[in-house]
Amino acid sequence: MTCRVMGILNVTPDSFSDGGRYGSPEAAVAHGVQMACSGADYVDVGGESTRPGAGRVDVDEELARVVPVVAELTRRGVAVSVDTTRARVAAAAVEAGAVLVNDVSGGLADPDMAAVVAATGVPWVLMHWRGHSADMYAPATYDDVVADVRRELLQRVDDAVSKGVAERQILLDPGLGFAKLPPHDLALLRRLDQLVELGFPVLVGASRKRFLGAVLAGPDGEAPPARERDAATLATTVLAARAGAWGVRVHEVAGTVDAVRVVAAVG
Repeated sequence: MTCRVMGILNVTPDSFSDGGRYGSPEAAVAHGVQMACSGADYVDVGGESTRPGAGRVDVDEELARVVPVVAELTRRGVAVSVDTTRARVAAAAVEAGAVLVNDVSGGLADPDMAAVVAATGVPWVLMHWRGHSADMYAPATYDDVVADVRRELLQRVDDAVSKGVAERQILLDPGLGFAKLPPHDLALLRRLDQLVELGFPVLVGASRKRFLGAVLAGPDGEAPPARERDAATLATTVLAARAGAWGVRVHEVAGTVDAVRVVAAVG
């Protein structure tokens, strides 16, 4: 199975890497189409930043940012996923044409999300999460990060299934950077096969994240800015694809598609 590529489309003013670049619907749609033309299997539209320290956005504002972009991309034949933790936004986005819900809270942020997913029948990414972005690193304590993430993700699966979501709808995401310090992220990448072996499709979102900055930091400890971490992100794509990940979520699509093709050709 070839690893899928999910292109990130942040329609926000404050995302950590590209906040504000695609704030208008026109700019967002143009970039989404470009990513699809570059080979993205999905374009993941998000209207609320999850960068460390970010506050919440009003639900009506999130809807206004997301739904028109989802609808127009869908009209243009792009497969769209919606990046949201809110059931209202997920329901509206699916109605507008989204074919997948990417929930960084794993269903914990909104108790109504499972009902929306069960009713619509769309795939649901359950990410490992321990709280909102305002306190991103406060709960970053683990006995064994891989074992703990496995256990907590399976708890989210059990909860989803108990609320009527079919197992075939569920994908898992280890949540790199969310309530994780760089050593935790590296351990999860190193032992990603232990998440894949759970039997659910696994999505990996490493693109431009803080732990890559830590790896690339110079002698003075200064990390390169997020937009200068795409080469490092490609390395994580290769690692994820080799470990059997279902997909990767990235900012830079064209190079990622090439990397995935090479991994698939090697076998």
